[in-house]
Amino acid sequence: MSKETVGCEIKIENVWKVFGNTDKDALDAIQNKNISKQEALEKYNSVIGVSNVSFDVNPGEIFCVMGLSGSGKSTLVRHINRLLEPTSGKILIDGQDVMKLEKEKLQDFRNKKIGMVFQNFALMPHRSVIDNIAMPLEIRGVNKNRRYDQANKILNIVELQGWGNKYAHELSGGMQQRVGLARALAADPEVLLMDEPFSALDPLIRRQLQFEFIKLSKQMKKTTVFITHDLDEAVKVGHRIAIMRDGKVIQVGTPEQIVTKPADEYVEDFVKGISRLKVVEAKSIMTPIDQFKKENGKLPDKTIKMKESDILSKLIEQSVTNNASLIITDKNDNDVGVITQQELLKSAVEGQDE
Repeated sequence: MSKETVGCEIKIENVWKVFGNTDKDALDAIQNKNISKQEALEKYNSVIGVSNVSFDVNPGEIFCVMGLSGSGKSTLVRHINRLLEPTSGKILIDGQDVMKLEKEKLQDFRNKKIGMVFQNFALMPHRSVIDNIAMPLEIRGVNKNRRYDQANKILNIVELQGWGNKYAHELSGGMQQRVGLARALAADPEVLLMDEPFSALDPLIRRQLQFEFIKLSKQMKKTTVFITHDLDEAVKVGHRIAIMRDGKVIQVGTPEQIVTKPADEYVEDFVKGISRLKVVEAKSIMTPIDQFKKENGKLPDKTIKMKESDILSKLIEQSVTNNASLIITDKNDNDVGVITQQELLKSAVEGQDE
């Protein structure tokens, strides 16, 4: 790819999706009188899929939406490109109100702006790998030589060199999912929508693809909405996480915020199995360097430098290996904080207690 298109902003504003009965009385009761999902079903034969959801996704961000089955996460992601029509609300991509697009303009917008990766790979069995990847460009009317050239470049990026002439049934599940990702990237979209893309894979292949996707995202900087039911995956992949329940967004935050400051008991139950070692960053537990000098008179005798974004497990490993306290630096390599070995121990123990 000569010049990758970086991601753009997504704004979700007060989006509702009600299945079944959507007459005036039903919608008024659901949207304005705050009736429950059960009441909506029993009284109006209406099913609330998405309930007044609002959030922003920053350009180039991986934004994970997670929840249990039936929470509304997969329904929500299909609203962003209008595979499902919202009952009400507003969806803006790069300032464009997707809800106002007529059929032909919507199809063109999807083809140029949005790539989608499904859980079940959704490859065309009668097409080769290279033809599957090139399909969005074919739909766009790009000539064969150019689209094959583009598809081959993407094939290299997802590390499937030499597999272009194979067919889906000749590939493993992990390889098929890479083809699905490559197809979504081939048209160089600004937005990636990923609906539980790795959940059908074996754990080892899943971890490998998570790692490769994180590496690829740093390179290509696509704005990504990533749907998952697995908090470990959300913590590993996402810059921020939205947790859904019964169609509502309960909490939005960084992995660290979600784990250390859950909004309610539901979120708290979700995060019980996630160790603070995986999410707490140096900047959250360091003492500002000027404050440390004022309180202690000087810096610790033996120190090594770490970044403010380094997580607790890495901080502990380096501190123990070098038998040293830590000087924390910001992204410009300025010294901004200090973490002593005692503070590291305290942070680790607090995590175990929780």
